[in-house]
Amino acid sequence: MRIAALLVAAGSGSRFGADLPKQFRLLAGQPVIRHAAAALAAEASLLQPVGEAAPIAAALAGIPHLPPVAGGATRQESVRRGLEALAAHAPDVVLVHDAARPIIPAGTIAALLAALADSPGAIPAVPVADTLKRVADGRIAATVPREGLFRAQTPQAFRFPVLLDAHRRAGAAAATDDAALLEAAGLAVAIVPGAEDNIKLTYPEDLMRLERALPSAPLPALLARVGTGFDVHAFAAARELVLCGVKIPHDRGLAGHSDADVGIHALCDAIYGALAEGDIGRHFPPSEASWKDADSARFLTHAAGRIAARGGILASADVTLICERPKIGPHAAAMRARLAGLLGVEVGRVSVKATTTERLGFTGRSEGIAAQAVASVMLPAGG
Repeated sequence: MRIAALLVAAGSGSRFGADLPKQFRLLAGQPVIRHAAAALAAEASLLQPVGEAAPIAAALAGIPHLPPVAGGATRQESVRRGLEALAAHAPDVVLVHDAARPIIPAGTIAALLAALADSPGAIPAVPVADTLKRVADGRIAATVPREGLFRAQTPQAFRFPVLLDAHRRAGAAAATDDAALLEAAGLAVAIVPGAEDNIKLTYPEDLMRLERALPSAPLPALLARVGTGFDVHAFAAARELVLCGVKIPHDRGLAGHSDADVGIHALCDAIYGALAEGDIGRHFPPSEASWKDADSARFLTHAAGRIAARGGILASADVTLICERPKIGPHAAAMRARLAGLLGVEVGRVSVKATTTERLGFTGRSEGIAAQAVASVMLPAGG
């Protein structure tokens, strides 16, 4: 039996409330999506990610997978695109899993596969234990009987031809899980026992629950690596000023091939330096037209992905902006929050501060802005 796994990672994670999509946040030093992918790869011969290619490739480095497929406007469309990509491989069974569920409890996939012997689809689910209330206008309208109600989880398992056909027939239906499409077609979907540890990362507090639920394993020996970065850009008229990912009101922006975010550029170089992976120009050459006017946030998420791909942890990041004006102090908190979001770490690990050169040199003459950065990265020994 040929088993394929579809890893759905196209969501923006808007309810999580962070700049970095939740599936790329770090959990125990690894992106959430990497935990999910590793669990699936142990059970399936084909792993098909769905979502933005670059961050997925960085997060899954070293885990065999098919080229990522771009997601759609809805979860249903994203899954259909993944299924179409898998069709050429003709798997017998497909597991559809949310990248935001990093823990697949032991025995779950085996139970799902066993259930497919008698049903075209099977899902793990947990009985609803709490009393349910229907609410309207902030008031309870009714109590909903909870008997027979279950909370659906993933991975969900299906005979591949059946699910592909259901998606092709569904049209513009807005199913929130794949079992609903089989239900609509009158096909049986079996239930296997789910688990409370199969937590979907939806809100920030879920990260703490996931940390507690992760199976304990010996921690690898980590070695501290430190990198430094420096960058400078001249002021330029008719451009927005972006510093550390935050737009700053000012009469001039900075000249550069991208958005010229001098703070992020210095920090990227510090991270790449700690990893001994060159500098920002190596990864994003200014000679390439694709990076013209690019948002430097993309560069920093790539750098964060490289830390994760090496099995590392960003211990701290410190950026110093050097300029006479604009004043950085009023914006420092927003800059720290923005950088922390892009890096996937708590804000307490990120520092942003500023200084002047006492009106000496090009920064003292208000001709431009310079930045220096230090990044401390913890990498496994030998990594």
